[in-house]
Amino acid sequence: MKDIFDPKVTQELIGRINALTPETVPNWGKMSVDQMLAHCCVAYEMAYTDKHPKPNALMRFILKAFVKNGVVNEIPYKKNLRTAPQFIMTGRKNFDEEKARLINYLEHTCKLGKAHFEGKESISFGPMTSIEWNNQFYKHLDHHLTQFGV
Repeated sequence: MKDIFDPKVTQELIGRINALTPETVPNWGKMSVDQMLAHCCVAYEMAYTDKHPKPNALMRFILKAFVKNGVVNEIPYKKNLRTAPQFIMTGRKNFDEEKARLINYLEHTCKLGKAHFEGKESISFGPMTSIEWNNQFYKHLDHHLTQFGV
């Protein structure tokens, strides 16, 4: 798994994002490119903002027990997997705004570095290692950039 905290990897991801246009179509799935960019921002919103509510104790237990490993391991996501409700995008989004927002999140994450994420709590999974945060961020973004052919 590539290291999202490495500036070279961050620049590579930004280059892939910059290769997208409002007309880019997916190789699979239902999201438009603007929705995909907004969708990818949700993982960072959950890490950096209070926009999304913390799941209740029962839901957190279920997420940690049955979902976490699939999110933080190094096995690529399969196509057309179901997504959590917070990640579902409806309606069109502003392509340029979502693209800039995602790039800003990537740069911010890289600047904070691994040490910031070591033991940082995920609202869904509880405390995670920097490797788990890396895998979650990189794997999800790589999956969707591949979905859109970049």
